[in-house]
Amino acid sequence: MSWKRGLLAALAVCGLLGGPAGCGSGDGHGRAERVSAPPVGRLLDGTDEKGRHYREVEKKNAPEIAIEVQPDSDYGWDVRLSVRHFHFSPAGAGARAVTGRGVALLYLDGRTIATLRGAEHHLSGDLVPRGTHHVTARLYADDRTVWTVHGKPVESTADITASVAGPTHGGAPTRTPASTATPAGATAGTPVAAPPRRRTTGASGNGGRARTGTGGSPDTGGKAS
Repeated sequence: MSWKRGLLAALAVCGLLGGPAGCGSGDGHGRAERVSAPPVGRLLDGTDEKGRHYREVEKKNAPEIAIEVQPDSDYGWDVRLSVRHFHFSPAGAGARAVTGRGVALLYLDGRTIATLRGAEHHLSGDLVPRGTHHVTARLYADDRTVWTVHGKPVESTADITASVAGPTHGGAPTRTPASTATPAGATAGTPVAAPPRRRTTGASGNGGRARTGTGGSPDTGGKAS
């Protein structure tokens, strides 16, 4: 019956060490696995227009974005994003901040018009009234905090000009496309009106320069991740 005496001795030792945890029952390891991952970046007091907090990250390897907007053949606009150090999260992703992941919110003159989980989007011409407008793409984490660098959102803005809102009869509207993004800190140019009654294509002249936020501007030929 020596094994019984050994078992009793082992139990006595466990009691002295603070119960089953002192004997390496595995509970301690389970608790370690349940410890939350360290937070990404640092939450700031600043918020966007909807009150979503800024999440500050170091400039090195921070997410970057550039936007390009061109008129299409359906009286709308083709929006294309280029990103670096960033991956679009699929639908259903957990609502937590993960380094270099999330979505892009698309704004027209400061109004949210779409949540993007990919690099391309079609902007209906019905949403773009006559005049010059600002199209902005801003990067968010999956918990909807705003990725920021030096306290400024990681975003890029392109100016577009429409002389006629939406489809028309008897001729195509004149629309001026925005160019590809310029490096961070560049000043946007004033859109140049296209000749009247002439359809502007993506290959024709630029209507203005895109402005890129503090997050930086990737090479225009870069592809979104």
